[in-house]
Amino acid sequence: MGMEIEKLNIYKRLRDFNVPATVLDDIFAGKQDLDILIKGWHDLQEAGLKDDEIAGKISGLILSEIDFDPTHEPVEK
Repeated sequence: MGMEIEKLNIYKRLRDFNVPATVLDDIFAGKQDLDILIKGWHDLQEAGLKDDEIAGKISGLILSEIDFDPTHEPVEK
């Protein structure tokens, strides 16, 4: 149960940083992508970053990977 809550928390935080839901759905649907995301999240937590700092860094990577500029397109909530 704890892992499901953690996944939901990560999903919500990344949505707060303008990562499109469709992109997150793709990441969360693939075990390999999800494992990489969660490992990266944990590594940054161990480095002392807070969840909002982690979400900011990871969302920036995801957005640059998909060439998405959240300032030019509205994001559905």
